Amino acid sequence: MSVSVVIPCYRSARTLPALVTRLADVLRGLPVPHEVILVVDGSPDDTWQTALELSRRVEGVRAIHLSRNYGQHNALVAGVREARFEVVVTMDDDLQHPPEQIPLLLAALEGDRLDLVYGVPHDEEHGVLRSLASRAVKAGMAATLGVRAARSISAFRAFRTRLRDGFAELSGPHVSIDVALSWATTKVGSVGVRMSARQDGRSNYTPRLLVRHTMNMLLGYSTAPLRAASYLGFLSGLVGLLLGCAVLWRFATGDTTVAGFTTIASMVAIFSSAQLISIGVLGEYVGRVHGGGMGRPVYLVRERAGASAGPGLPRLSDGPAVPAPVGAGTAPEERGR
Repeated sequence: MSVSVVIPCYRSARTLPALVTRLADVLRGLPVPHEVILVVDGSPDDTWQTALELSRRVEGVRAIHLSRNYGQHNALVAGVREARFEVVVTMDDDLQHPPEQIPLLLAALEGDRLDLVYGVPHDEEHGVLRSLASRAVKAGMAATLGVRAARSISAFRAFRTRLRDGFAELSGPHVSIDVALSWATTKVGSVGVRMSARQDGRSNYTPRLLVRHTMNMLLGYSTAPLRAASYLGFLSGLVGLLLGCAVLWRFATGDTTVAGFTTIASMVAIFSSAQLISIGVLGEYVGRVHGGGMGRPVYLVRERAGASAGPGLPRLSDGPAVPAPVGAGTAPEERGR
C-alpha cells in the first residue's frame, strides 16, 4: 500500500519543519513507497519559502504553491489530484493530527472492506461552542446531503486514491472534499485517534468562515433549501386558505365585519415572506450556476517544487503503471530522507 500524504498549508511556517520531520520518521518506518505533498494555499507569510526548502532538503517531499488563497478544501483537491500512490492521507498543518497516528488509519484500510477511514478524536479538539457548531454542521450534512458517515467526518482521513475519479469533473470555487468522497463510495469507517493541542497560532476557521462553509455545502450540493421553500409556500397558502374560509363562514352566518388592518397586514406579511424567501433561495442557485458558467477554477498552481515536480497521474491503474517511489531500491532507513 503506497501512501501520499496531502497537507494544505496556511500560515504554518513555524510548524511545517517539525511536522515534516515527524512524518519522515513515521513513513520511513512503514515498508511502503510514500510521498508528502505540501499545498501552500496562498499563505501571506513565509510558508511557501519553508515548504520550498523542505522539498529541496527532504527526499519524497513535494511543494505546490497556489496562486492565491482558495480555501482548505480547494487546496485538498489540488493535492489529491497530484497524488501518485494508492492511498491518500490528509491532515492539518498545525500538528493537531499527530503523524504517529497515520498507521492506525492505514491499518483500517487493509483489505477491501473500507475505501475511506476518518480519524475520530478520543477527546474534543476544540472548545464547547466550536464542538457544538461542528456537530450541528455534521448532522445537517447527514440529513440534507445524504452523507451517511457525516458524524465521523474529520480533516484527518485516509482513502484510496482511485476515489478521486468519482469527482474528476468537480469544478468551481465551492468545494467540499467530504461530499465529493461520498459520491464515490459508501464503504466508510472511522477509527479512534489521539489528537494534540494546536502548536502555534489560532484556527483559521472563524465562526464566519464556518457559517460560510456550511452554506456552501448546503447550497452547493443539496436541493433541500429549494424543497424547504416549496414547503414554506405550501404552508403559507394553507394558512391563507384557512383565513379565507373563516371570512366566508362569518359572511355566510351574517356575522360580517369590515376587514381589519391586522388581518390584511398578517396575510400580506405571510405571503410576502414566503415569496421573498423563495426568490432568495432561487437567486442563490442561479448565482451559483452563473458562477460555474464563468469558468472560475477550483484552484490554480503557481509553481511546483520537489522530487518529480510535474503534476500527478490522471488516474491510478491496477498494474505497474504507478510511478516508482522516490528512493526505491534503497535501504528502508534511507527512504524518505
